[in-house]
Amino acid sequence: MDRRKLLLYLLLNVFISACVTGAILFWYDRNYRSTALSPVQPAPVSNNQTAPQPTLNPQVDIPVEIVSVIGAGTLNAEWVVVRNAGTESLNLSNWQLKDSDRNVFVFPNLTLNGGGAVQIHTISGTNTVIDLYWGETEPVWESGEEAQLSDPNGNVRAIYKVP
Repeated sequence: MDRRKLLLYLLLNVFISACVTGAILFWYDRNYRSTALSPVQPAPVSNNQTAPQPTLNPQVDIPVEIVSVIGAGTLNAEWVVVRNAGTESLNLSNWQLKDSDRNVFVFPNLTLNGGGAVQIHTISGTNTVIDLYWGETEPVWESGEEAQLSDPNGNVRAIYKVP
């Protein structure tokens, strides 16, 4: 075999091996490494006892935003990205994410650091610090509807129109 052809085949083999290894590592990181992170604790459930909740002033702007709704209408691909656009930490415990059909996701005890984000998946799964799971069996989001993020007092803090 000609040395040129051998070198070409070796370079092609290295390139394909690198691509496959990169794809496997990306898939592993996305699906398994995040579950190894510390799990998010559920928000406290009220048993006719109300724990003191911080009162949020509706006049004060809280820099939290709904960045996007991805995969609307496809259960396994649907998720919402919520980001703390400020520099201070923000506890999202008992905040609510709602759609136009009155589907409601209540956030567990989760603190977003400044600039941090969390993904809320429509399907069931194990909550981590970067991925939360709603546990629905049908898609929630549809094109044209509004996603609203409300604080524990019911004040709407962010609105996003699903494309």
